[in-house]
Amino acid sequence: MRLKQTLICFVLALAAATQVAAADSEAAFPSPLRPEAREAKAAHLAAELLSRYHYKAVPLDDALSSRTFDQYLKALDPEKVYFLQSDIDRLAPDRTLLDDAILTEDLRAPFEMFNLYERRAAERFSYARSLLHKGFEFERDESLAIDRRNQPWPATEADSLDLWRKRVKNDWLRLKLAGQDDRTIAKILDKRYDSASRSLGKITSIDAFQVFMNAYTMAIEPHTNYLGPRAAENFDISMRLSLVGIGAVLTEIDGYITVRELVPGGPASVSGQLKVGDRIVGVAQGPAGPTEDVVGWRLDDTVALIRGAKGSTVRLDILPADNGPDASNRTVALVRNTITVQDSAAKAKVYSVATGAGKRRVGVITLPSFYEDAEALQKGDKDYRSATRDVTRLLVDLKAEKVDGLLIDLRNNGGGSLREAVNLTGLFVGKGPVVQTRNARGDINVEKNANLGVAWDGPLGVLINRGSASASEIFAAAIQDYGRGVIIGEGSFGKGTVQTVASLDLIAKNPTPVFGELKMTIAQFFRVNGGTTQLRGVTPDILYPQTSDDTEFGESSYDNALPWTRIKPADYAPVGDIAPQLPRLSAWHATRIQQDRDFQNLLQDVAKAQEFRKDNVISLNEAVRRKERAASEKRLAAMLGAAGSGASSALADDGLQFNERKLDKDLAAEKTRKTIDDALLDEAVSILSDCAALKEGQSQVAASALPVRPEVVMSLPKGAAEK
Repeated sequence: MRLKQTLICFVLALAAATQVAAADSEAAFPSPLRPEAREAKAAHLAAELLSRYHYKAVPLDDALSSRTFDQYLKALDPEKVYFLQSDIDRLAPDRTLLDDAILTEDLRAPFEMFNLYERRAAERFSYARSLLHKGFEFERDESLAIDRRNQPWPATEADSLDLWRKRVKNDWLRLKLAGQDDRTIAKILDKRYDSASRSLGKITSIDAFQVFMNAYTMAIEPHTNYLGPRAAENFDISMRLSLVGIGAVLTEIDGYITVRELVPGGPASVSGQLKVGDRIVGVAQGPAGPTEDVVGWRLDDTVALIRGAKGSTVRLDILPADNGPDASNRTVALVRNTITVQDSAAKAKVYSVATGAGKRRVGVITLPSFYEDAEALQKGDKDYRSATRDVTRLLVDLKAEKVDGLLIDLRNNGGGSLREAVNLTGLFVGKGPVVQTRNARGDINVEKNANLGVAWDGPLGVLINRGSASASEIFAAAIQDYGRGVIIGEGSFGKGTVQTVASLDLIAKNPTPVFGELKMTIAQFFRVNGGTTQLRGVTPDILYPQTSDDTEFGESSYDNALPWTRIKPADYAPVGDIAPQLPRLSAWHATRIQQDRDFQNLLQDVAKAQEFRKDNVISLNEAVRRKERAASEKRLAAMLGAAGSGASSALADDGLQFNERKLDKDLAAEKTRKTIDDALLDEAVSILSDCAALKEGQSQVAASALPVRPEVVMSLPKGAAEK
């Protein structure tokens, strides 16, 4: 079906709206997007690859079109707050035509769906602004659904307006409870909704195309994705942990691209000419190129201008942080250089744990991802960057500090390089198989590590949570199957599939990237014991309370995930057996957390969150919300403990969105969050101290003997930074 009907401008029906608000919102209505020929060609190329080489190899037919249609609607309007049921009915004839749109390279149908979404969103933001001059009363007993994913679309326009009235009322109430007066609240929200409306006009055809293509790929299987050229570049950066730029972390505040952080050692930091809070209002290339005004630009568009070739010059027109918008600008010239994304690299700390037998030292390596500079490796660069190489250096440092035990923190590590997961495992189990993979033909391959030698043979633990996925699960499962260490935490994500990245431009023989890339599932991986982490994940030996809902986060939340299965075990020999230690470790753990105020506060917070999700409603009555806020602040203060009331105030709900806060306050809150005790990590450190006690034969003298929190005595970022 083609959307031939002219969409009525909803703002004209808002009799209650002010004239200025109506005019502003009308101006912000986005122009319809149209697909470009390169996007249609990219879709066709992707379909050919997916139909032939994907692990499931699902044909692009009406059945897949129907699933893509549902996935697309879910991506456009997950909370069902923009479309009406009548819109869904009107779009229904397209349900079985999306496959034809891809195969005939005519993407008008999916783009018309996207344009309708944009139009509806603009109408809703316009209506939201029209409510602000009236204000709200908060004595009525009204409520708002927190999660509308399983709710129906609004049946009528009146239903939609009432839903948005409640959404705006909730936004107002949050700011009111945070201490803002009505005039300030109206100003904040008017700016918020106007900004949201204007951002619709910054959406490009490639943005719309990516949403549609990912609806198509995820309709096949959850971990297959389309990456446009810019998204592909960012993915590559996340894997190699380096880029060429100026070494500044940027954010958008009030329409200005603002410096949030300077990377130590980067061109911006070394120059001394930029500081946090400076606003970039123009970008120019080379020593004499014309300046491009970037005020009001999208962040990613500005970043693309600032990045460039190593050794080249970029000139920035800067509005200083401490001056108003009418202040004089200054120009800063910087020479681009290679920047290491150090925040995403492996890091280490040494903890001191007080016990009945004195103090023990536990090393903790935090690994955010299994990164690898594959391009440098393929070029033969002997000094290429990788997770295994960085961890190896950190282990040298930790052994020099004479740690008694080692904990690998893989919480929220979503994976990365399969090769890195295999080689990292080898540092702890030695030579042997780590994981098995099975491709679409049923061929099974046993992946063995690179035999780098055992780098650590002492007590070992791995800390995981629901956000630990893929390569993290390969590593944790292998450590568990080999009996090499104790797995601690929540059950992991449950992703047991292998992806490869295919360049559509390489297939089309394009000299410059225009078509993007496919991250495509090509195999399933299995543990050396023959099982798989698919759906079930890795079950820890010492289990923490589940902080997330399995139906909302994790492999089991996908309705088209691959099933759990098993194959024949690999030929491997366990290197240890922690089973005899688990009863004592579990008993000491249970005793300790009963006495740990922070851990108990966390359990209460988790229980409250679960209750909140189950109820799925939030009151719009001010008295009720003030009571709830007081209880929440009391729990927060209890969790912060020694951090004090200042920390509690910094982290309390202020009703603001991330780009509405003053930068200095946002940075201060971020700094405060880093100082808060991590009860889950501290307990895992204590468990490793217990493991060391058992190895030493001190079965009755464990970390649990003293209710004292582990203390950080040393940080070791240098090992991860060295080349």
